[in-house]
Amino acid sequence: MPPNQVDTIYPCPFSKGYGIPIRQAWLLLKIFFIYRFISASLFVMLFFFRFGPMGLGAHDAQLYQFTSLAYLGISLLNAPFIFRRLAGYNRLAQLFIFTDIVFITVLMHASGGVTSGVGGLLAISIAAAGLLIGGRCALVFAALASLAVLAEQVYDMQTHAFNLSSLNYSGLLGITFFAIALISLILAQRVEQSASLAQRHAQTIVRLEELNRYIIQHLQSGIMIVDAQQFIVLSNYSALRLLGIGESPTHLADVSALLQQAFLLWNQYPEQDFAIIQLDNGEEIQVRFSLLRFENERLHLLLFEDIGLHNQRLQQSKLASLGRLTASIAHEIRNPLSAISHAGQLLSEAPELKPEDLRLTRIIQTHCQRVNNIIEDILKLSRRNPSQKQKVMLDQWLVAYVQEQNLCHGEYSAAFKLSFKQTELNAYIDPGHLKQILDNLCANALKYGKPELGSISIQADMENNQPCIRVIDNGPGIDHEGLLHLFEPFFTTSRQGTGLGLYISKELAELNQAELSYAKCQDKPCFSLLMANADHVVIEI
Repeated sequence: MPPNQVDTIYPCPFSKGYGIPIRQAWLLLKIFFIYRFISASLFVMLFFFRFGPMGLGAHDAQLYQFTSLAYLGISLLNAPFIFRRLAGYNRLAQLFIFTDIVFITVLMHASGGVTSGVGGLLAISIAAAGLLIGGRCALVFAALASLAVLAEQVYDMQTHAFNLSSLNYSGLLGITFFAIALISLILAQRVEQSASLAQRHAQTIVRLEELNRYIIQHLQSGIMIVDAQQFIVLSNYSALRLLGIGESPTHLADVSALLQQAFLLWNQYPEQDFAIIQLDNGEEIQVRFSLLRFENERLHLLLFEDIGLHNQRLQQSKLASLGRLTASIAHEIRNPLSAISHAGQLLSEAPELKPEDLRLTRIIQTHCQRVNNIIEDILKLSRRNPSQKQKVMLDQWLVAYVQEQNLCHGEYSAAFKLSFKQTELNAYIDPGHLKQILDNLCANALKYGKPELGSISIQADMENNQPCIRVIDNGPGIDHEGLLHLFEPFFTTSRQGTGLGLYISKELAELNQAELSYAKCQDKPCFSLLMANADHVVIEI
């Protein structure tokens, strides 16, 4: 196809709204070429072999012979222009109609004028003009055909070749040409509209298929479609990533023998539609089976999910239940605690109270305050909102956070020092949860990390292609016994602590698919928060 052609052809320059698809236009032009070739061949054969009626060439045999051979020759010469598209569609279509009008009119004259019936073939050419060209151009060719017939009739009248009564036939034939042109034009427009509507529907279907394919391929959960013979029909990128496979396998046995066993077990016992499969690399994934019913076949849907996401949902459910329980308990404890604290305060204000008794009232107030702090920390579990993860640009966020912390702890000059080992770090985490985690870590560093010996270091780095924040202090660190219970609730080495800060931080990190850990860094205590990389996060649907 020539490079200058587009999806739609506009044959008639006077009607911009009428367009024909390229393939349909050239197909119609080829069909019309075959018709012209057959017609020209029949004109020659019927004349030379004397088949059919003897009226062909009856008036002027020599003119008929020359014209029919020329008509056949021109039709043959047009073949390479049609099938190899050596010329433009518009020129070929207009040339075919124009040559038909000329040659058929001459053949009609040579065969005896309008009464010979040859001129009726012009109606087919005019109809073809309406289909191939359309618009006002079809009416122009209808007018040319009518003028050609009338001109031939006028010539006959001047030469007294035929009967004058044939003039009525010429007029009727001209009217027929215009009627056929209008009808073919209307039909062509309707066909074009139907083809355009079908094309739009096809484009909509293709666009929906591409959209569905894109959504399936970018789902966070892995999807695999398997037929009854365990051949894999479809698998998205997430499924290949979770399974640790580079290319899509052809059979379920090629993925994992345990997965195949779980699939066969589900076929026998459909109620067991859930399984946890251990892969060859030692990792575990969750898979859920379901049946897809179609008219002619049965397919099976395997839905893979990261075990971390599964644990995250369990963690959210656990925290929700724990929050409701702790909120209820804290409410029931706070009311009598307030009464005890108020009674102890009134008792301490008594003038006749002995010094020993006054010391006891101070003990009551101290422990009431401690219990109240524990209740406040417990209520943080119940008041916590669901994780609203988003892209956090650590280069800007950490700078503002460290400035705020240094302003809040003015007793130390530059209590916190921020350093970036790598820039352009983008984490995928809830910024409110991130602040709460760092607040707990920084509070512990100020409390146990000896800030008087130097600034507490907050470092930002990339570890295993994930952004990481480290809080390094100057304290002695945590002993072996403390490491065993470090992130357990209510574990603390301080008499004033509640033991819930690190536990809440750990829970918040897991809620955001982050990892909070403790280790020595340059012989100093270091808490590390490893977060998801926002630049490589899979879209959640």
